[in-house]
This record gives sequence, structure tokens and C-alpha cells, in this order.
Amino acid sequence: QVQVAESGGGLVQAGGSLKLSCVTSGSIFSSLNMGWYRQAPGKQRELVARITSSHATNYADSVKGRFTISRDNAKNTVYLQMNNLKPDDTAVYYCNSYRINLKSTTVATGYWGQGTQVTVSS
Repeated sequence: QVQVAESGGGLVQAGGSLKLSCVTSGSIFSSLNMGWYRQAPGKQRELVARITSSHATNYADSVKGRFTISRDNAKNTVYLQMNNLKPDDTAVYYCNSYRINLKSTTVATGYWGQGTQVTVSS
């Protein structure tokens, strides 16, 4: 199973930008579907962006037009560029590999890392 290490979070004002990085190990990265998830205290974890092994992308409606997911297979790394950040984006952000189940929903397949904290002030 893939292991991950997230970085790049921090404190930013509303309207600002951050770029998160996720370095992976323990698997053949180029064959993996990868996603970025976030979880705020007391709230359920949500998938905000994903990218397949074929480089197709998908975003949650809440971040469309603001976030961009990308990958560099040579570096075993997936990125999340976050622009025009809002206070509601405040959460711990995680990355993980995923598969699609029979109900067409995503299922995480790797080990969860420690995540990286993103805090957006108003």
C-alpha cells in the first residue's frame, strides 16, 4: 500500500493561495489514482480533488475553478494548487490513493498520513 507525506499547509488570508505537496512511497506511483481530502474538526472527511493514473481530474463543486490537482510521476508526487482561498477551506488536508467501487464511489486504498493544516483567516 502507498505511504504518503503531505506538506505545504499554513495560515493564509482569505483570497490568498497555497500549494500542497504529497510525496508517496511504497507503490508504483504512475499506476495509482490519487486524491486530496480534507477534514475540519467535527465534520466528515470529504474528497475535494482527484486525478487518475491517466491524468483525468475531478473536483468537488465547492472548489471548482479555485483548486487544481496535478501529478509528477518522475517525483512520485501529487500537488494541490489552491487559489482564492476562503475561510470554509480551513481543514486538515490529506492525500491518498483510491479506487472506484461497484457503487461508483471512491475508496481510499493507502495508509493515511498526518495531513497538513490549512487555515484561512477572514
